[in-house]
Formats: sequence, C-alpha cells, structure tokens
Amino acid sequence: MPIIQHLIVDEFGSFIAKKSERLSVTCQGEKRIEAPIMHLETVLVTGRGVSLSSDAVSACAEAGIPIHFLDHRGHPVGSFYSAGLAATVQTRRAQLQARDDERSVIYALAIAEGKLRNQVNLLKYMSKYRKEKQPDVFEAVRLLADEVMDHIAELDRLRNQLRSPVDSAANRTVDDIRGTLLSIEGRGSQKYWQAIGKLLMAEVGWPGRRTQGATDPFNSALNYGYGILYSQVERALVLAGLDPYAGFVHTDRPGKVALVYDAVEEFRQTVVDRTVMAVFNRGTEIELDERGRMTEASRRDLAAKVLARLEAVEKYDDKRHPLRAVIQMQARRLAAFLRRERPTYEPFVASW
Repeated sequence: MPIIQHLIVDEFGSFIAKKSERLSVTCQGEKRIEAPIMHLETVLVTGRGVSLSSDAVSACAEAGIPIHFLDHRGHPVGSFYSAGLAATVQTRRAQLQARDDERSVIYALAIAEGKLRNQVNLLKYMSKYRKEKQPDVFEAVRLLADEVMDHIAELDRLRNQLRSPVDSAANRTVDDIRGTLLSIEGRGSQKYWQAIGKLLMAEVGWPGRRTQGATDPFNSALNYGYGILYSQVERALVLAGLDPYAGFVHTDRPGKVALVYDAVEEFRQTVVDRTVMAVFNRGTEIELDERGRMTEASRRDLAAKVLARLEAVEKYDDKRHPLRAVIQMQARRLAAFLRRERPTYEPFVASW
C-alpha cells in the first residue's frame, strides 16, 4: 500500500470512512483509495457531495490530522482540527497584542519584502532559460524584474523612515502604513504579472491576472493551487499556536483566515506560480467544464503537482529542507517573534 501524506477527495458522491487503521474512500460502492492513518498529514476535501463518517472524523482528530474543505476554485471553506492542536494562551495573547504595536509593522514590511524578492527570483529563474533562444523575452523580463526591485527599494525607504525618532515604528501600527504598503506591493506585483505574461507560451492566451471569477485555464489553475497552499499554511500556523483568523495586513472579517492570507505571501511564487508555469509551458492541458471551472481530473492532477512541489528542498538557515517544513519553521519563527523571543521576523526568500 503506497504512503499517502495528503489525501485529496474531490469526486461527487465520495464517502470517507474509517476501516481498521486506514481511511477508505469509496464512490457508489466502489473503492477508490485507502490511506493508512499513521502516514497522513492532511485530508483535503475539494469537491461537492463528499461525506465523512463520524469514525473517520474522530480518527483524524485523535491522530492530529486536520480536514480542510475547499470550494471548486480552491478557496478555503472551513477546517476541522483536533482540540489537541489548540494554541497556547501565551502565543495567542501575544499575537493579539502585536496587532496594536510595532510588531505588526515589522511583520507587514517583512512579508511584503519576501513576496517581492521571491517574485524577482522566480522571474530570474524562469528567464535564464530564454537568454539564448529568446533574447528579447529574456531582456524584457529582466527589465521588469529590475522594476520590481525598485519597489523593494521603496520598502527599504519606508523602513528607514520608520526608524527616525520622529516617525519611529515604536509609535506606529500596521494600520498607519497599510495604504502605503499595499500600494508598493501592488505596483511591484503588476510588473511581476506583466513579466509572467511574457514567459507564457502564446498559445495559453492569458488575459492577465484574475482572482475572483476567473474562467481561463491559467488563472483557474493559479487560484486552485493557492487554495492547496492555503491549507498547508493554515496547518502550520495552527501547529505553531497561532490564530489563523487574526491577521495583520489582511484585516479581520468573519470567516476570513486573515493570517493565512498574510503568511502565504512569501510562498505563492515558489510553491504555486513556479508549478503552474511549468505545467503550461510543458503543454499540459488544464481542462475546464462548461461553467469555466477546472474538471475533477485537472484539479486532481494539479493538486498532486503542488503537493509534490511542497516536498522539493530549498535552502533555509544554511541547511536544505522540504518546502513543507520551511512553511512550518516560518510559522514557528513568527510565533517566536510575536512572543518577543526573536528581535525581528525574517521572510523566506527562495534561491533561483
């Protein structure tokens, strides 16, 4: 029996039950897959009409395995966690207090910088293979990458301004810089997506970045891939003792995992964007149904590729770790920073 760490269930009419020490997935009486509980890390329910037995839910709770529910676009709908994964009071109290002091500013600047630097590094990685065959594309993408770097310089100037006695970060919260920060980040991301468009094959026919209501294959794949990543980041935050709903840059709203949306920013490019770019540039077809939604087969295939990417190793603190482990270590780094056990928060920046 193969080792399954992430069980993905997306077929309408599927039923997840506990069978001995395994989770068994059937559909219309036919066995689809069995996954030993001892190896499982997450269960992802990404389709409608999927049901679970109480024994299966209890088994996951006892083993500390979260169950995440995503809609057809990959957006988080809800998650089920064991009570044993509840955050420590100390960490959650520190997280809530940090929202109203300089820690919120330091973290907000860090994740914005991490996002922009990872955008630059991915553009450099993707363009280096075009230098000989497509020099015009190479030059255009490198120019746009340099423009993203200009926005990182803007962040540095904002950070230095906040270090001045008059404008000290100690007297500021994220609310004071959110508008400026989002402007810098947004303008940098605009250049990034322009460059991504140049790196895509013309046959893709990409209309530009779309988040809500995307009906083209590339944006649909990005959005669905982000949904898979959200579930992994949320799990890491909960295991680190943090409240996934109490964010800093992303504001609080009922049902919105604001801290997940903050923490995911430094991983989107390395985990999802790179994976989806590879899928399309290799000519793999992402199929959409008549409503412009990814088919079950395409969702299943893309999820497998994103999860495989999470097992790829990256350099982190002078050692090499799977990206999945890096996400967890960054969540613990954030928790330690919020508890004032670390002087600052350093974003993860992937190599290229």
